[in-house]
Amino acid sequence: MAELDTIWQQYRAELEAELRFAVGEASLPMYDMMRYHLGWIDERGNTQSATIGKRLRPILCLLACQAVGGEWRQALPAAAAVEMVHNFSLIHDDIQDASPERRGRATVWHIWGQPQAINVGDGMHALALSSLLRLEDAGIPHQKVVRAARILGEASLKLCEGQYLDISYENRLDIGINDYLEVISCKTAALFRCSLEIGALLGTDDESLLASLKLFGHDLGMTFQVHDDVLSIWGDEKVTGKSNTSDIIMKKKTLPIVYALEKTKGEDRELLWSIYQKKVIGPADIENVLHILNRLDAQGYVQGVSDRHYRQAISELNAVNIPSSAKEELRAIAALLLKRQY
Repeated sequence: MAELDTIWQQYRAELEAELRFAVGEASLPMYDMMRYHLGWIDERGNTQSATIGKRLRPILCLLACQAVGGEWRQALPAAAAVEMVHNFSLIHDDIQDASPERRGRATVWHIWGQPQAINVGDGMHALALSSLLRLEDAGIPHQKVVRAARILGEASLKLCEGQYLDISYENRLDIGINDYLEVISCKTAALFRCSLEIGALLGTDDESLLASLKLFGHDLGMTFQVHDDVLSIWGDEKVTGKSNTSDIIMKKKTLPIVYALEKTKGEDRELLWSIYQKKVIGPADIENVLHILNRLDAQGYVQGVSDRHYRQAISELNAVNIPSSAKEELRAIAALLLKRQY
């Protein structure tokens, strides 16, 4: 299996340079808030030595471009655009969830307030389109740039639809597993699909390759989110940088909870449903929820769903007509998503 560090290092420096170019050098504090969120500075404006975030989606975009025979550097503006869309959504998600921390650091809204954090997120979304349009400067034909913009716009809208559903389900108990899968197909998988589809678009005219890599991206995104649901409850908080109880407190209908709401019986069912009808979920309620999840082996069930999407992704990848070296790199990333601890 390809070494992940080698994959990252191949693209990381030039990707970071492209992201920094997209944000620009404006002195308005709004841009410092973007730089803070992206991990380049601390809240006082001091330079950070370590970049925050995996940059997974843009690297998938660059990998897809190279895999189909393209020049990956030409795709850098698109990769940066994908990362900007992802991070705009994270800034807004932190506001909507009232999350005080992300990746072990205070969130933008928690430091500078919700109104300015909304501005920062909106600004980052605007910069995504500006970055994408730089593809023509990189030699990409106009019609492909327009198509890439449409793909990114559609993925952004799907992301918002998924977030809408996610929030609207917080106070409902009639949510089934299919409802959950629809949410994550929009909220998470859409941007994975988009990353691989745009990358492939910029490297080839072969529509079958685009379709195949898009399918691979979908199941990759589903694997990522379902495994994230495992980490949100059973992960190591010191590693994930996120509280293990926040999703329960927010009544998020993550897959472990949806599974439990469907499968519990008798006293456990009555208890779980009564907890999720409370206005506020307290510490004792959290303990009861965790006991019910463990009795159902919800962790095992959810990990099994993640495994199935992973196997489907690998099956789709194996069928794609790209060099074996490219498949090996994409397999390595897929394996990381299944086994990651953060």
